[in-house]
Amino acid sequence: MKRRYWIYLFLFLLTVVNYVDRVALSIASSQISKEFSLSPVMLGYLFSSFLWLYFIALIPMGLLVDMYGTKRLNAWGIGFWSLATALTAATGGFVSLLVTRLLMGLGESTSYPAGGRVLREWAPASERGIATSVFHAGSLLGPAIGAIGLSWVVTTYGWRAAFLVAASMGLVWLAAWLIWFRQPGDAKWLSAEERKYILESRDAFGTSKAPEPERLGFEALVRSKTIWAIAFAHGCAVYATYLFLTWMPSYLQAEKGMSITRSGFFTAFPYAGAAVLGVLVGICSDRYLRNKKISDGNRRVVVAACLVLSALILLIPTVNELWLVMTLLTLSLTGCTAAVASNLSLVNDLLPSKKDSGTAIAMISTGGNLFGLMAPIATGYVVSMTHSYHAGFVITGILVLAAAAATLMLTRGPITVTEATSDVCTTRNA
Repeated sequence: MKRRYWIYLFLFLLTVVNYVDRVALSIASSQISKEFSLSPVMLGYLFSSFLWLYFIALIPMGLLVDMYGTKRLNAWGIGFWSLATALTAATGGFVSLLVTRLLMGLGESTSYPAGGRVLREWAPASERGIATSVFHAGSLLGPAIGAIGLSWVVTTYGWRAAFLVAASMGLVWLAAWLIWFRQPGDAKWLSAEERKYILESRDAFGTSKAPEPERLGFEALVRSKTIWAIAFAHGCAVYATYLFLTWMPSYLQAEKGMSITRSGFFTAFPYAGAAVLGVLVGICSDRYLRNKKISDGNRRVVVAACLVLSALILLIPTVNELWLVMTLLTLSLTGCTAAVASNLSLVNDLLPSKKDSGTAIAMISTGGNLFGLMAPIATGYVVSMTHSYHAGFVITGILVLAAAAATLMLTRGPITVTEATSDVCTTRNA
């Protein structure tokens, strides 16, 4: 096995832990809402709250990643959010729950900027799609593991035990990361041949043997219309992702009459299916792009196709059969999460220098999570007003279709100083 795959596994497990912690509140929500007398709107705010500081901290964390490196920031982040997750078990009401969720979000803001930078440093450009898909697949397997494992813990030992179990997983990952992670040039466990291959093939612009291009910097990136277009598309995909992550267990319990344990199993099914299908999308995208110049933005076709697949959520209000509902949920979840992964690859495709990677990914993640933090709250109000989830599904379907159109039209070329300061979006190499 190629030893760089261990780095992809590290990142996969990082997002597994990340999303086990995120889904813990959703799994425990019925017990918590009964104990603390929480309404659907209050639950919506709690589901959203970990994104508030997450959203604010993303760009500063991206800048810190590019200044201090990935090992230190990933270690700090997972240690901090695991402690916040453990403290959730000691909460006594809405306010204390809100505080621990905010702290958890602050810690988790390191993982995607740092993970994206690790991929820019370790993944050859020709396998960036599959590497990023494996990284992001943890965001699907994590909720699947959480839905089954934590629902059993909640039912057997109570909701507080579930947060302690989730926190312990992060501390195990932290110990392994500190022991084994190195940069490719310093990893003694790499063969000389594989190290040379990584260092010479990780640049989509063909400049791996030349001096590293100058970084564009935050000011140029924030003026880039391509970055803004990717951030919008990312936002719509993340909105869909958080609709699933925060409200799917409640949807199955309320509209399909399932118990906590049974809803946990049926929540896990779409996530497990989407994890497998998402990796297949990554493999297919690398094959599709094999003979294409990826620095020209050709991956945008993959992103748009994934977003159209996610729009199948529009059909859920029209069907009643459980197997068909689960199929549509699985395909729609595959689409939105594969779009997120492909967007991360698209950003790295279009950046001349890896020195901008952490900042750029933090910027699109900020756009993404601006939408993401609205999804639980908006859905909470929709459920409260309509006593149904159908309108929430329709809103999500419209958003991902708009994102597909924006992706095809506005992400057509490299992110450069010229592109960032021009009055119109570049159409070079369309």
